[in-house]
Amino acid sequence: MYQQIINKEKKLAVIGLGYVGLPIALEFAKKVSVIGFDIHPGRVEMMKNKIDPSQELESSAFEGADIHFTANPEDLKDASFFIVAVPTPVDIHKVPDLTPVIKASETVGRALKKGDYVVYESTVYPGCTEEDCIPVLERESGLKFIEDFKVGYSPERINPGDKEHTITKITKVVSGCDEESLDNVAKVYEIVVEAGVHKATTIKVAEAAKIIENTQRDLNIALMNELSKIFDKMGINTFDVLEAAGTKWNFLKFFPGLVGGHCIGVDPYYLTYKAIGMGYKPEVILAGRRINDSMGAYVAQRLVQKMIKKGKQIANTKVLVMGSTFKEDVADIRNSKVVDVIEELKTYSVNVDVVDAHAEKEEMKHEYGIDLKENIDKDYDAIIVAVNHNKYLHLDEAYFKSITGEDAILVDIKGIFRGKINDLDYWSL
Repeated sequence: MYQQIINKEKKLAVIGLGYVGLPIALEFAKKVSVIGFDIHPGRVEMMKNKIDPSQELESSAFEGADIHFTANPEDLKDASFFIVAVPTPVDIHKVPDLTPVIKASETVGRALKKGDYVVYESTVYPGCTEEDCIPVLERESGLKFIEDFKVGYSPERINPGDKEHTITKITKVVSGCDEESLDNVAKVYEIVVEAGVHKATTIKVAEAAKIIENTQRDLNIALMNELSKIFDKMGINTFDVLEAAGTKWNFLKFFPGLVGGHCIGVDPYYLTYKAIGMGYKPEVILAGRRINDSMGAYVAQRLVQKMIKKGKQIANTKVLVMGSTFKEDVADIRNSKVVDVIEELKTYSVNVDVVDAHAEKEEMKHEYGIDLKENIDKDYDAIIVAVNHNKYLHLDEAYFKSITGEDAILVDIKGIFRGKINDLDYWSL
């Protein structure tokens, strides 16, 4: 399989061309023949015109790529090595929604031929590939797993907005259903991954490795968020404390904040869902999730308390929220916890304006019913700098004072203006 792909005798297909799939597809397309499949024709047309719908890649990334972009499932029949990179979200009840990965498995299954390979990159709970996806592949293809086709799992490690830790520079965890598949999957990824691969012992081990990467980060951030609540009651700035503690060589440098996005705020629920299904109720993981999921409301409530202390009539107050994406310098608004801040403020009848340096106006309106404001007013009672976009880092107190009224409050969630604010009432996590 590896040799035939290298010789361009066989094609590689990537199913799902979002933040994860498109970078992978284009990297492979520099070396081998690729089919890039996405179910959204509009997105496919953009990519044909060298435009990344996710706004992560420049048009130059498409140059010289041997890739055929398509929304037609029939085109996948020309491929022999399939990489599935579709989202794995949770529903409103925090239950894993496997619909995208199951639908993708159905699509691939209908294109599957004897001797083909399927590798999943979507983050799932341990066992999902073998228990949920492979039966779909067998049903749709009429083929027998291992005997007729091979399956592997290689978790994505894409970090949106990160131009340093790109796919070629991050060690790739790979796994297969047997020794032959593990060897082939590893060799195929080594075509593009300069950092090399780590061969996991089983598919389940690779699935588990991915899910605990984000669970570990989630728990560490939850600890910082809980500490920030404690230190706030003590009148201590959390970032000052972390700066002092960080001088010790083995102190882990995590910071408080809003934990959203499609990874850290979602993946732990896949692990806890599977654990509960097997009769074990996780305590530490779910406690961390509860803390992190509550932080948006906490920020809003603390601001309302501060405005009340200043004698402001809450229903007459006006607040500007700067930033609505889930992290800095990306356009991705999926599972943005800034929305929780906004919605909580609205329950107090606060008038909220929202601006963002990267988010798409139409997408925010469609996803959350929030209108991004184009022109900033001059009479805000408070400003919340919710996302530390690079465009905001160079703002100073004079600017904030120019757009606020008397007794204004600056809420700096990420602590980026710490030590730079003298006149405004300043608060951060």
